[in-house]
Amino acid sequence: MFTIKRKINFYDCDPAGILFYAKLFEISHSVYEEMINSFNLKKNYWINDEFVVPIIKTDGAYFKPLRAGETVSINLTVTLRKENSFELTYEWIDKSGELAAKARTVHVFVDKKRWVKIPIYEEIVKGLESHQRDVNL
Repeated sequence: MFTIKRKINFYDCDPAGILFYAKLFEISHSVYEEMINSFNLKKNYWINDEFVVPIIKTDGAYFKPLRAGETVSINLTVTLRKENSFELTYEWIDKSGELAAKARTVHVFVDKKRWVKIPIYEEIVKGLESHQRDVNL
């Protein structure tokens, strides 16, 4: 599991001061970027001539309001890994330790020139494995 603490800023919220629904995915994606960057890969994951890793599926669930000024812990876990794709689950834990929101994204490795699925590079597999666990979705 990869964990980051984040403050909910007012600009992340709707006029009622509650996290705007799209921000769940924007902030979750920033945690994904931090996890990948922590792998210290030899090849730039984000900008290279060989592969891209588009998101092919997302979903989210909200259990409690997340308010401006709150600090949350976002736990990112690799919940499924296949030959050329992986699934990430983001659990947003509020200050009382309760699950406030959850998001899920599925990513697939694609050859940048031919736009066909390719196996996940071994160096990236090792990084993903370090944050992998089985969860009930």
